[in-house]
Amino acid sequence: MLLSLVGPARADDISATGRGVVRVVTIAIVEDEVVGFGHGSGFAVAPNRIVTNAHVVELLTRYPGNVVIGIVPSEGSKSYQGKVIAIDAVHDLALIEFSGAPLPPVALYTGPISEGGMVTALGYPGNVDLATARSAVDYIHPLSPIRTEGVFSGRRQMSGTDVLLHTAGIARGNSGGPLLDPCGRVIGVNSAITRGEEGDSSFGFAIADSELAAFLTKAKQPFQAVGTPCTSIAEIDKADREADAQASAAADAAKRDAAGKAVLAREAALTAARDAADRQRENVMAIATLMLVLGAMAIGAGGLLDAQAMRRKAIWAWAIGGLVMVGAVVVFMLRPTGATLLPAATPAAVVPLAPTVSSTAPLGKLQCRFVPERSRVVSSSTTDLTLDWGKAGCMNGRVQYAENGSKWDRILVPAEEQTVSVLQFDPATLSYVTTRYFLGAAEMDSVRKIRSQVTLKACSADEADRANLATQQSAIRTALPAQPNEKIVYRCTPASGAATSGG
Repeated sequence: MLLSLVGPARADDISATGRGVVRVVTIAIVEDEVVGFGHGSGFAVAPNRIVTNAHVVELLTRYPGNVVIGIVPSEGSKSYQGKVIAIDAVHDLALIEFSGAPLPPVALYTGPISEGGMVTALGYPGNVDLATARSAVDYIHPLSPIRTEGVFSGRRQMSGTDVLLHTAGIARGNSGGPLLDPCGRVIGVNSAITRGEEGDSSFGFAIADSELAAFLTKAKQPFQAVGTPCTSIAEIDKADREADAQASAAADAAKRDAAGKAVLAREAALTAARDAADRQRENVMAIATLMLVLGAMAIGAGGLLDAQAMRRKAIWAWAIGGLVMVGAVVVFMLRPTGATLLPAATPAAVVPLAPTVSSTAPLGKLQCRFVPERSRVVSSSTTDLTLDWGKAGCMNGRVQYAENGSKWDRILVPAEEQTVSVLQFDPATLSYVTTRYFLGAAEMDSVRKIRSQVTLKACSADEADRANLATQQSAIRTALPAQPNEKIVYRCTPASGAATSGG
């Protein structure tokens, strides 16, 4: 039943950003008569704050106190009234605040942009509205923004403002809409176009990210900025596979090296044991030979004594000589055979094994550092984390994770944000991975219905509770796209003064 509530969604960075793009409508009314109308585009930098061009709201300067500003989201069924709270006519930027359903904020990309790189414009071009709108009501009806693609052609100065030159198709109405990199991050605010004359190509101009960041900072408006380059999930997964393969190859090489050293040690031990055995055998044979010679000498001495009529002494000499010679034979017979045995304390071959870690054992506090080369960041913070991994998947003493093989998972479905996060911790490698999926309003409603079936809210040592949580989270995972929009990887180590415990 859980699985039937929703089918897999599709991860699309541009569409995800499009949910934070709005149409901005301005209507000037004087003495109950509409004397001015305009519209453009904008995008959310906070759940209730919109960036657009200053010229999109220029009716405010012509009819002060008589202009209504409408904010029309791309989803839902309502539009909202807004007010300008900051404006910079020189750099053609404005900040609008509105009250209503929160919008997913978009992130600014503050890293370098390569000329010739792909860019995408989102907005509400007026020529499309003229072709499709049946009445003025259509301008305040939520619709998804139009996307056009092109390439980044370079930076320029226009009237003292840094702008980005690009070839993505824009028209009147796109003003105030975002210009995006392939990850869906804002690199500029579309503001103007060149006019194509006699077949000349037209270009678009976007207020540069640096100007936008300065404007928001001056307006004391917090915003999310990301400086890591845009990479695809496929590239990240490939890098992960290559890193895993390198780690496996290094482990195999270490095992082979350890085995080779063990073989050399064994050979050295065998040689040493063989030399010792040979020396011992030679020593025993030398003793036997000496005893034989001494015995023969004693018997010879007995003969001399007997010839001198010293019978009693002769008998003693013969007896001693005979015993010594018999002893020599015995020593010779019991000499070492020369077979070589390793000392008991020297194993034939020892390959050290990595220490095992119990998946249910507490590890204590961990310091987790962001790994940029294995991550894909669109809009999230990459601040280092401090985690407290308790017994049986209890994170920070309050959040229960569910077993997923030797790893532990927790899926977060927030009530307000349009994001599903899958958190995974691997106690064996001390890696912590957050994958995030940016979904539309309808997809989020469906996932929230599945999430409502999850009853385990706190940590539990009961295996049945955790198994039930794993089943419910599996239903949520089935409803998610095949690939996430973000993948943020952390590498953890025991925090200062903390010690991990294994099993």
